[in-house]
Amino acid sequence: MRQPADAAPSRLLESRYFLAQTVARHAGMMALDLFRRRDQLVIEFKGTQDMVSAADRDVERFIKNQVRAVFPADGFLGEEGGIDLADAEFVWVVDPIDGTACFVNGMHSWCVSIAVLQRGEPVIGVVFDPNANELFHARAGGGAFCGEKPIAVHAGQSLKDGVLGVGTSFRVGVGDFIPFLEAVLRDDGMFIRNGSGALMIAYVAAGRLIGYFEPHMNAWDALAGFVLVREAGGQCNAFLDNGGLLRGNAVIVANPAVWRRLAAHAGLPPVAAPAAVAAR
Repeated sequence: MRQPADAAPSRLLESRYFLAQTVARHAGMMALDLFRRRDQLVIEFKGTQDMVSAADRDVERFIKNQVRAVFPADGFLGEEGGIDLADAEFVWVVDPIDGTACFVNGMHSWCVSIAVLQRGEPVIGVVFDPNANELFHARAGGGAFCGEKPIAVHAGQSLKDGVLGVGTSFRVGVGDFIPFLEAVLRDDGMFIRNGSGALMIAYVAAGRLIGYFEPHMNAWDALAGFVLVREAGGQCNAFLDNGGLLRGNAVIVANPAVWRRLAAHAGLPPVAAPAAVAAR
C-alpha cells in the first residue's frame, strides 16, 4: 500500500518527539541524583543571581550526546554550550536545569526543558519535573499532555479568576517589571513566582496558572512551554521576532481572553499571536 505523501515528514517529527520525552526523563533523573548530592557541586556565578553548576553542564552534555547519537545532522542550542548547526532543519533548544538557583539551594522548583524547532518554528515541547515525576509534552497538531492525560489552559476570563505566574531577572530594569505588577493588582489579580519560568509556563498549559509574564526570557527557558501552551488552547506572544532565538524576548502566555489583558498591562500591542503551528 502506498503511504500518504506526508507520512515521511510526520515520522521525522514523531521520532524526535519520542526521543525528546525519553531524553528529558533520563536527564531529569540524572539531575535529580545530582540534586540529592548538591553539597558536592561547584557553583559559579555568570552574573547577578545567575548561577551555573557542574550539574547544568553535565546534564546538557548528556542531552546533546543522546540527540547527536540519533540525529547527528540536527542543530543544538543549549544554555551552557551555545549553538551549533543553526541552519539545520531541526534545532533542539535545551535548558538542562531551569531554576538553577532553586536547585542549588535545595528547593524543588526546577525542571528539564527541551524544545525542537523545525525550519525555525517550535514544533515539540517537553518539560520534565523529576521532583514531581511530571512530564509535560506536546507536538504541533497533537495536543498537550501531562503524562498520558490531556491538558488545557485555564478557562478564566479575568485575572481574578486564577493565579498568575510571573518572573524577572536583572537583565531588565525594575521599571520593566514593577508597573506590570501594579496593573495586575489593580485588575484584582494575584501572582506567584517559583523560580522556574519553564515550569510555570507548563503550569499555564495545564490550567494551574491562569497565565505567565516575564519581561525577558531566553529561548531555552521559553520555547518548550510555548508549544505546550499553544497545543493546550492558549495564546503566546511572537517570541522569535527580532532575533528572539539568540537574544531572548518578553513572554506572555495565557488563554486568549486573559492574554489580551496581560498584553495591555505589559504595554504590548493587543493583537492576536500566531495560531498553533500546524503539524508537518
